[in-house]
Amino acid sequence: MTSEKPDVAVVGPGAIGTTVAAALHEAGRTPRLYGRTPRERVELRVGPPGADERVEVPGPVLTDPDAVAGVVDLVFLAVKATQVDDAAPWLAALCGPGTVVCVLQNGVEQAATVGPHVPRGAVVPAVVWFPAWTQDDGVVHAPGEVRLTLPDVPAAGPVVDALRGTRCDVDVSPDFVTAAWRKLLQNAVAGLMALTGRRSAVFTRPDVADLALAYLGEGLAVARAEGARLDDDVPGRILALFQRPPGDQGTSILTDRDAGRPLEWAVRNGVVSRRGRAHGIPTPVSDLVVTLLAATSDGPG
Repeated sequence: MTSEKPDVAVVGPGAIGTTVAAALHEAGRTPRLYGRTPRERVELRVGPPGADERVEVPGPVLTDPDAVAGVVDLVFLAVKATQVDDAAPWLAALCGPGTVVCVLQNGVEQAATVGPHVPRGAVVPAVVWFPAWTQDDGVVHAPGEVRLTLPDVPAAGPVVDALRGTRCDVDVSPDFVTAAWRKLLQNAVAGLMALTGRRSAVFTRPDVADLALAYLGEGLAVARAEGARLDDDVPGRILALFQRPPGDQGTSILTDRDAGRPLEWAVRNGVVSRRGRAHGIPTPVSDLVVTLLAATSDGPG
């Protein structure tokens, strides 16, 4: 960091980006906001249903990379994995030799995907453990604990410092690969919600539960081959998360399907098949899920 009060930017102030921006703003570290949609401010509602605690983060949200005033100390990149190339002009304008880019995205390939766009800075992947979504009125709702996991690398230090004392807890893990693949398995099986068009209650169907466990079993084998230290009970524990009442839990890939947007199938699901092939591990369920998600996302038809 170049100062005790770092210059921070959030690129992509959607649900996850707004949540992190609000945490920074509450701590007196209001970030610059950059995205596709111009807004005067972004707003977060926190707490369970019925709660009305709100945090308003002043903008504006700038939409032109040419308007960037200069490089910053820290960038939180919160665009979807399908939008990384579109965000490249922002990264070029915001990143200098000392800039750290914390990638708030799904998947286990953030560094490889974002790294080529940050030749002068450092990229730190993050596991995002909290749900957040944008309501019809444009306000983002984060109903529970806000937490990130980062790898135990020197470049994680500025991220930890920026979020210290905020509502966003940060864990630094020496076994980041395990945390990343644990979350990847959860995201991958959530793809069944996008294929069925149903929320989490669909996993209470015995046939869907059996399919989910078969899919998670393949993913577990691939994760272990990648170095993740995950126990045999992980598939069952992930399934139980989706099966617990009230059954109305959503997922961003389902939201994107409902909105007709491209799906993050490659980073959430395709990676299981790709890495399985690299390790010689058969993944027939994964291959079928990936084919259907790709067709759902990209067509034709």
